[in-house]
Amino acid sequence: MKIKIKSWPKLLLSIIICQGAGLLGSVFTTSEINAWYRGIIKPSFNPPNWIFGPVWTLLFLLMGFALYLIWQEDFKKKKVQLAWAIFIGQLVLNVFWSVLFFGLHNPGAAFVEIIILWLAILTNIYYFYQVKKTAAYLLLPYILWVSFAAILNFAIWQLN
Repeated sequence: MKIKIKSWPKLLLSIIICQGAGLLGSVFTTSEINAWYRGIIKPSFNPPNWIFGPVWTLLFLLMGFALYLIWQEDFKKKKVQLAWAIFIGQLVLNVFWSVLFFGLHNPGAAFVEIIILWLAILTNIYYFYQVKKTAAYLLLPYILWVSFAAILNFAIWQLN
């Protein structure tokens, strides 16, 4: 998969938008890793805590590249506008999950929200595919990780 860079400022801004969402979510997460999260019961398949930061950084980087590819398209087209709107919506949902799970210590509400997030990501992939196939493919690791996160979230909810 080759990505041709036509505008470095757009690429950098796309990555900053996505990494910024990750940073915002980490505001609710970081302080709770060694506090609330440490004390809850987790399933045997729970990854070590150190893995989450690098994985999310990579996923937000891929999302940034995907957004950049969509940004290269004609924004006057309805399908491009819709792809942008859905992308921003799923990004907001991504941050909101951190608020519910880590900020409010509510795995049940977070599970309901992550299902909505998963559906938003799937919708996002569908609309990105309509505009630029490569952008959709870049989101596949994201939906796979969120699928795993949903299973993990459900298990934590049930165990606690």
